[in-house]
Amino acid sequence: MNIIDELEWRDAINQQTDAEGLRELTNSKAVSLYCGVDPTGDSMHIGHLIPFMVLRRFQLAGHRPVILIGGATGTIGDPSGRQSERSLQTLEQVQENVDALTAQMKKLFISDDDANQVRLVNNYDWTKDINVIEFLRDFGKNFSINTMLAKDVVSSRLDSGISFTEFSYQILQSIDYLHLYKHEDVQLQIGGSDQWGNITSGLDLIRKKEGNEAKAFGLTIPLMLKADGTKFGKTAGGAVWLDPKKTTPYEFYQFWANTDDRDVVKYLKYFTFLSKEEIEALAAKVESEPHKREAQKALAEEMTRFVHGEELLEQAKRITAALFSGDIRSLTADEIEEGFKEMPTFTATNETKNIVEWLVDLGIEPSKRQAREDITKGAISINGERVNELEVDITAEHAIGGKFIIVRKGKKNYSLVKLV
Repeated sequence: MNIIDELEWRDAINQQTDAEGLRELTNSKAVSLYCGVDPTGDSMHIGHLIPFMVLRRFQLAGHRPVILIGGATGTIGDPSGRQSERSLQTLEQVQENVDALTAQMKKLFISDDDANQVRLVNNYDWTKDINVIEFLRDFGKNFSINTMLAKDVVSSRLDSGISFTEFSYQILQSIDYLHLYKHEDVQLQIGGSDQWGNITSGLDLIRKKEGNEAKAFGLTIPLMLKADGTKFGKTAGGAVWLDPKKTTPYEFYQFWANTDDRDVVKYLKYFTFLSKEEIEALAAKVESEPHKREAQKALAEEMTRFVHGEELLEQAKRITAALFSGDIRSLTADEIEEGFKEMPTFTATNETKNIVEWLVDLGIEPSKRQAREDITKGAISINGERVNELEVDITAEHAIGGKFIIVRKGKKNYSLVKLV
């Protein structure tokens, strides 16, 4: 299957500058292509992954991908999707973010097993020596203000205002495409749908500099929305990050495992490298046996394995299974800390106390009467073991790893107690 045919089946194409020409090019040879990300932070989130998964599909189809880290454009700020000016970061902060994103990209997309290795580049390398006269004469002269104002990314900002700094962003990104076309044989740029204006500006610059016969193309990926119309990748707690320190592998796994039935097949197509036959089989399970959530489990496993590796995937699955079964003692202290990160947390000393007093003093139970009632009814569990006796004492020996005691009240109300 041609890579363009596969992307169409996966509903991963929004716009192409020349669909027929790109299909012909990808059929005739291995194409160099690029996608970029600006170092606005020290980690990508799952929304950033969308175009890079497409880049990876090109790689698996035998093409030559280039990942651009925007060490230069990151100091300016892309106005795409914003209604206000970005706060500029220091050059030191930008470099720290460049280093962090470079390490993240290497982990995700570079492997000794890949025949066509991903190349990593930083646009600061070819822009840092351009002085203002060169910028205006050699590049600015090729851009029409009228055309730039008509780009969606700029026109959407005219009412609220846009600085010359952000206005000039599309010129810098165009210089990137021209540089990669000339020095890395790159003939295709891909990006999110909000990058269409920047991509077409780059193509215009290439043709003005290299001639109208220059073969260069652009492709964008559709904006990802959930079935309820809200933006993909956001949760009540904020963005879902690829950095395990920002979003734990367990939380990452749970995000995908909790995908709506209406979205899961779309996400399988976008984010996994499962075959058409495997995805269609899972789609049939969504229709016939939605309660088993096999498609969601496959999605969670594929994505967690891709981002965090096999070991952390297994850890996420162990935490999930333990919380479902109530077998809390099978977890390590680190796994408990990860699995209960977002649950109500209380702090207790390691002194021995009767369970009734202990629950009330912590605030897990509102009164001794309620605590006694819940205990006698079997509604209280300590570390997965139900407590029925009022005379039970809670001691430091209950703490898993010497750190945590897990209290479950009813079927689903968990609390994490940290011993100090």
